[in-house]
Amino acid sequence: MDSLPARWLQLAGMQCGPKSRPVILVISTLLLCTLLLQTCSDNSHQRSSYVLATGTTGGTFYPVGVALSTLAKAEAEADFSLTAISSAGSMENIKLLRDNQSQFALVLAIFAAWAYNGEGPISSPQSGLRSISGMWPNVEHFVLHSDLVTSGTLSDLGSLEGERYVLGARNSGAEHTGIYILDALGIDYQRKFSLGYMTYGASASAMQDGNIVGMNVPAGPPVTAITQAFAQMRSNMSILDFDNSQIAAINQRYPLWQAYELPPGTYPYQDEPIMTAASPNVLIVREDVSEQIVYDLTRMLWENLSTLQQIHSATRSMQLQEALQGIPVPLHPGALRYYRERAIRIPDALIPPESLNAPEN
Repeated sequence: MDSLPARWLQLAGMQCGPKSRPVILVISTLLLCTLLLQTCSDNSHQRSSYVLATGTTGGTFYPVGVALSTLAKAEAEADFSLTAISSAGSMENIKLLRDNQSQFALVLAIFAAWAYNGEGPISSPQSGLRSISGMWPNVEHFVLHSDLVTSGTLSDLGSLEGERYVLGARNSGAEHTGIYILDALGIDYQRKFSLGYMTYGASASAMQDGNIVGMNVPAGPPVTAITQAFAQMRSNMSILDFDNSQIAAINQRYPLWQAYELPPGTYPYQDEPIMTAASPNVLIVREDVSEQIVYDLTRMLWENLSTLQQIHSATRSMQLQEALQGIPVPLHPGALRYYRERAIRIPDALIPPESLNAPEN
């Protein structure tokens, strides 16, 4: 049987006189409409588009998020595209996921726990969140002007009296985790500090200009903002240590933090190791994203890890065998399928509710 457009062309050829021009016009219009419909049908097979919420441009979330989106665009087999957007960090990312303004997000592990359970600064549980992978460690950088350092640990923050200190941008992940840590250590920041609210880059500039005495910058090292500040201030700024008792204190409610050493040379003019603390960053997703899309992203992440590690050194600590350590939210079924294929042991707590009765492949 002839195709409909071909049949129309045949009819048009039979109607070639001047009186037939209206007929030819109608047939041509119908043919154009058919071609447009075919084009729309072809476009329906284009990649689905998703948004990945990251963090401020001075932190680690943003460059790693851009790297992930670039990998997705370069992946020939991927049936989706990923756009990385800058945000205020974990707190805003949780809201973006809730409102479906983003479908993927990088967040601090404690924010994933808060959001899933409806605790801390997030009052309503978001049980529709799922995890894809633990990422690189989120390292605490509590920075203080060296003139105010005595013990060299976080205890020095309790000695401030009215000094201007930045815990992070207002309502950011840095601010909320900073508050959580200081509360756990019994440091009355509201009375001791004159609080400022700035992004990482702005905080580093303000510290160089002498407008603040310190800043809280949780991120994967080396953090661009801290590198720039060290390059200008040299020995006039210090990153405070965590001692064992302080790590134990912040782990009482959420056992997420471990001691983390910043080796000499992590930052300019850093000659001695710094013993701080770190908790996982987590790549999370809405549960309504398709299993295949999340499976493909998980596979792409781990199969291209070497490329990601060349883009940002914070990811050099990532290992597939440790992908599920410190994750406080159940896995997405797509990620679960990938890890099962790679024979990664899945803790019972990470099996998503929708997969509990599903047979393993």
